[in-house]
Amino acid sequence: MSRAVASILKQRDFNRETLVRLLEANEEETRLIFSEAARIKHQKVGNRVYLRGLIELSNICAKDCLYCGIRKSNENCQRYVVSDAEIDKAIQYAVDSRMGSLVIQSGELQTENFIERVNNILIRAREIGKGELGVTLSCGEQSRETYEKWRELGASRYLLRIESSNQELYYKIHPQDETHRYQVRLNALRLLKSCGYQVGTGVMIGLPFQTMDDLASDLLFMRDLDIDMCGMGPYIEHQDTPLYQYKNQLHPVAERVQLSLKMIALLRILMQDINIASTTALQALDKQGRIYALKVGANVMMPNITPGLYRNNYALYLNKPGMDEEAEDSLRNLEKQVHDAGCVVGYGVRGDSVHYSARKR
Repeated sequence: MSRAVASILKQRDFNRETLVRLLEANEEETRLIFSEAARIKHQKVGNRVYLRGLIELSNICAKDCLYCGIRKSNENCQRYVVSDAEIDKAIQYAVDSRMGSLVIQSGELQTENFIERVNNILIRAREIGKGELGVTLSCGEQSRETYEKWRELGASRYLLRIESSNQELYYKIHPQDETHRYQVRLNALRLLKSCGYQVGTGVMIGLPFQTMDDLASDLLFMRDLDIDMCGMGPYIEHQDTPLYQYKNQLHPVAERVQLSLKMIALLRILMQDINIASTTALQALDKQGRIYALKVGANVMMPNITPGLYRNNYALYLNKPGMDEEAEDSLRNLEKQVHDAGCVVGYGVRGDSVHYSARKR
């Protein structure tokens, strides 16, 4: 049967049916997929892993997604906002540690205060980093005016996860109301592209109700949207969310990890020169998870440089790694993982998406 998989990979015959076949590959066939993804990664984006210092700005969120630990309705979540002084310190740490980029991530808000706060952080990042730090924002759905302002102030990348490209599944994991509209999120991704960002999205893998067909469609969705970067990983349940009631229907942990690695490998094969993150969620399920991801196609890692005081409260899912670490520990651990994966750290390099540069030419 490995011949069928080898034939699909050789002919690059990727449609929903063939992608489902690859997602269902057995152990021997999976090795072929991983080997091809590793070859393409090395050829198209090289052996360097780019670091993005992650600052989890705030866990205050206007959304009520059914899977997320910082959802608006979770009264057990202790809310916080990182202070300006702490943000400055984290940015300085990223510069001193020769990280090429920052990621500013937050719960989704569209208030004037929040938008102004991000404005100021972008200004400070430009000043402290002397204009050399790449900045990725992950701050949710916003207006064109806000996206344009943030772009003007120096944000060059934006991550907005679709979570599932299947509209029917999307509404099983989000409330069906005006705040959680699939079309609005899809339009936001298109808007970001038109504003000149390197655009990233991603999905959860192993959700309740999710099929292999859904995951194959997610891969095609990302290819057709022509994204520049991706952050995706296994779905991990959180006890204070409505989706937790389905925890007994989930794939076993080892299967969710393997499926996530297949998704990363197949996306690398489909979209050869994009940036793909090795996510924390993988490590939550398998201590070696992020190392495996680097070996099969990922080329970006995000050491958490949020002040330790706040980390326990940005709990999107159960058993998130690194909650009791300080920034130095987080960085050292990631450096070791990069080395263990046989890769090298791209110190002081922004690591912009090769795909974006090619798309803009």
